[in-house]
Amino acid sequence: MIQLKNGHIWFEKELVDLLFGEEEKVSLVYYPERKTLLLAARSKVFFEKMHKTTWAVLKLRNLKGDKTISVQDLILDNDLDNTDRTLAHEVKNTGIISIEL
Repeated sequence: MIQLKNGHIWFEKELVDLLFGEEEKVSLVYYPERKTLLLAARSKVFFEKMHKTTWAVLKLRNLKGDKTISVQDLILDNDLDNTDRTLAHEVKNTGIISIEL
């Protein structure tokens, strides 16, 4: 499950292990016309070549292994709903995750 909490996208440990492994940084790009955020592990070089990405640090949030990234600036810059909620998402077989904001 992926949630928006206090301006951070919260990834449960199982998803962290599947998508990011031990990596500490992710590449991301937001498409406002689709209200979609795409994320991939920083090691997915093809993702950075396909999209004009920025990067964020995955921060450990609890002993279970859940991690978060801050999207506060993204929310403010694009006038998005900042209500805490579960986010619809799709994990692609390429290791990219698409999140609806």
